[in-house]
Amino acid sequence: MELEALRSIYEGDESFRELSPVSFQYRIGENGDPKAFLIEISWTETYPQTPPVISMNAFFNNTISSAVKQSILAKLQEAVEVNLGTAMTYTLFEYAKDNKEQFMENHHPVHSTTSINNIISVETPNTAPPSKKKDKKEQLSKAQKRKLADKTDHKGELPRGWNWVDVVKLSKTGSKDDE
Repeated sequence: MELEALRSIYEGDESFRELSPVSFQYRIGENGDPKAFLIEISWTETYPQTPPVISMNAFFNNTISSAVKQSILAKLQEAVEVNLGTAMTYTLFEYAKDNKEQFMENHHPVHSTTSINNIISVETPNTAPPSKKKDKKEQLSKAQKRKLADKTDHKGELPRGWNWVDVVKLSKTGSKDDE
């Protein structure tokens, strides 16, 4: 029942995503908003008698400090306790939307670029330096060189139409097959 209700309520909402029939994601805030975050709610087998699993481990949330994530999860857990025994996924998403500013008041974007640069600089020395071997050029015999020189003009270019097919020869052989 709750699954059908969620599908009908959030139909056409770009922020809502159904990962599976028991797992859902909702983006709180607009795309590009530095205070936007993603909540993932997964139902357990005994849901709604037992609380759902709430996660903020999505890649989208990498700029949010772990302290802010823990704070948001703690506030959502309080809402879960109040609604235990009832269908609460929609309630939790709406609660997060209504309290977004309060949840993110201590948010200062964490830039992970320094850690990525550190990882790259650590991995770089381990890679093998590119080999300095020169690729061997294909060796041509004297006869091959002469034949190539005969085909080309004094500039080393092939004459116009050197690879054209003789249409007259083809039309004669083609007409024999038609007979």
